Amino acid sequence: MLLPFRLVRRLLAAVVLALLLVVAGTATRVWWVARADAHPRSDAIVVLGASQFDGRPSTVFRARLQHARQLYEEGVAPRVVTLGGGAPGDRYTEADAGARFLTERGVKTVALGKGRNTLQSLEALDEEFTRRGWKTAVIVTDPWHALRSKRMAGDLGIDAETSPSRTGPAVRDRGTEVRYIARETAAYLYYRVFRRSSEAGPHAV
Repeated sequence: MLLPFRLVRRLLAAVVLALLLVVAGTATRVWWVARADAHPRSDAIVVLGASQFDGRPSTVFRARLQHARQLYEEGVAPRVVTLGGGAPGDRYTEADAGARFLTERGVKTVALGKGRNTLQSLEALDEEFTRRGWKTAVIVTDPWHALRSKRMAGDLGIDAETSPSRTGPAVRDRGTEVRYIARETAAYLYYRVFRRSSEAGPHAV
């Protein structure tokens, strides 16, 4: 038996409202976690990769690396792990470029140049953590990427907190903030539904 048109309309309205609430709630969480900064004593500081140019970190990547260096010098962890693979033809992976930058500044670094997106890079990190017996991490990335990266790491079994970088193009102005919150909201929901990585940040891993 066909449902009355009025009932169908109400059901559709309820579904749309539920979806809007999910999106709004997720956007609020992206914003909230972006404002947090947790860096307890951990096994490693983990820097998610971003674009590099023949071994030179991009502005986005450099901001993350500088923040990781500060945490390292504060004694948050005895090492920094840089993540991120390379495109075909690249002489350096993102991880290699980040490790060079930090090593030149006296930071003990481990480079894991595997993965072309956040999830693949964190899967490589999980393998390294298992091999070395590490459990805890402080993830350094852009503020809007913090919720998704923390969730992915947690799903892999890594006890992770996030300490986002507060400088660079990702935090340039309010318009940038709104744009990346919207894009990361979509990327986070995509991950939760499909368990796959959909990159949305400024030159994210």
